[in-house]
Amino acid sequence: MALTSHIEELRKKHQHLSTEVEQAQRSPGVDQLTIASLKKQKLQLKEQIERLSAN
Repeated sequence: MALTSHIEELRKKHQHLSTEVEQAQRSPGVDQLTIASLKKQKLQLKEQIERLSAN
């Protein structure tokens, strides 16, 4: 049960990062390095979710 809740928390963080990326891409003052960093974090979460879900 703890693994399921952990995966759910990771999914929430992933969704939050998706929202942040979308907002950053719409904002002209945000630099591309910030957006790239957010996307990298999002990808790392996705990979972690997939790894945990496969077990």
